[in-house]
Amino acid sequence: MAVAEDFKRRAAARALDYVSDGMRLGLGTGSTARHFVELLAEKVHGGLNIIGVPTSEQTLAQAVELGVPIATLDEVGELDLCIDGADEVGPQLALIKGGGGALLREKIVAQASRNMIVIADDTKKVDVLGRFPLPVEVVDFGLASISRSLKAAFARAGCSGALTQRKDQDGHAFVTDQGHLILDAHLGAIPDPAALASAVAEVPGVVEHGLFIGLASRVILAGTGGIVVLERQN
Repeated sequence: MAVAEDFKRRAAARALDYVSDGMRLGLGTGSTARHFVELLAEKVHGGLNIIGVPTSEQTLAQAVELGVPIATLDEVGELDLCIDGADEVGPQLALIKGGGGALLREKIVAQASRNMIVIADDTKKVDVLGRFPLPVEVVDFGLASISRSLKAAFARAGCSGALTQRKDQDGHAFVTDQGHLILDAHLGAIPDPAALASAVAEVPGVVEHGLFIGLASRVILAGTGGIVVLERQN
């Protein structure tokens, strides 16, 4: 575990090379993004002038505690760069995100950014997305009906697998910062992420899903072989 955290921190440190004075930054959520915010705070205390837009209440609290200047997305408008982690990185830098439960805000912030850089340890890179459960954020009305419709959507996209409601550590329903629930789809493999994203988005009651397609422009992976930077081919 200590080794994995070291790789995450190395990837986060490399991402700082893309940050310059005056930038408006989207600040991601999760264990790797947490390293980035810590390292960013050190730069801020050294004189770097940036404004951060957190993607979760968790990241907001961390940024405030460390003295990173923050603002809301409405106050800042378009962002120069978003730096966030990922649960899986597939071909063409398609991602699965949402393991930390912040997928909705993360996608809004990523969409509002000119560029998105993903930071991760190299175990997150896969040939086919789907080993990590796909999070789907849903409303709490008609949960059983939404689940049935989601399974039908999975089938149309050539996928199948168990669908489970996420719980918190106390066994209660996990509730996102926006007050929604999360269903995790254990699909194993997603042969066509774009088709699945389209099918899931059409289900009434779905607020957002964890497939991030065409958003990441660069991925920084750290591992035993050092740092590898992947760039999306347009």
